[in-house]
Amino acid sequence: MPEQSNDYRVVVFGAGGVGKSSLVLRFVKGTFRDSYIPTIEDTYRQVISCNKNICTLQITDTTGSHQFPAMQRLSISKGHAFVLVYSITSRQSLEELRPIFEVIREVKGNQEEEIPVMLVGNKCDENENREVPHAEGEDQSKKWRCSFLETSAKNNTNVKELFQELLNMDKTRTMTLQLDSKKNKSQKGTRKIKEKCELM
Repeated sequence: MPEQSNDYRVVVFGAGGVGKSSLVLRFVKGTFRDSYIPTIEDTYRQVISCNKNICTLQITDTTGSHQFPAMQRLSISKGHAFVLVYSITSRQSLEELRPIFEVIREVKGNQEEEIPVMLVGNKCDENENREVPHAEGEDQSKKWRCSFLETSAKNNTNVKELFQELLNMDKTRTMTLQLDSKKNKSQKGTRKIKEKCELM
């Protein structure tokens, strides 16, 4: 399928098993699966509003392995925004994001400051197995000068908020998810959900 110029491309990176596909599927289809099926690369599309026009949010769910560096660089060069996912139950998964962030920085060069990047600590429903404190994720995001959120694909915590916040970070266009007409209600809910996840 040819890419349209009004596609907004978001690329999701992270180690294997951190829940990248689960986050994307929860957001796009509203579903969650417990079993782990490794991804090579999948692309999902969602209709959004961009500068009051209809356009397509194209989400690329990448492989968790490092076997495809050329594929990784291509995804970065074509991407408009990036989601870097680790599991709060695995410090190693946070470490594995460092080289990916460096490649984003290298490929995007002087655009880096303007590129929306979101660091995401997934599986915040598994607090009893937490290896990465909330404050550590927040500190890392400050070093990388990107946004930070903890999510749970399983419980649908902060999933929609993650993608809306990512769109809000792009200052070159105005984008909204056309999922909920009751904006005020959903915004109140957003604050509560974020607090709930962060206070765990």
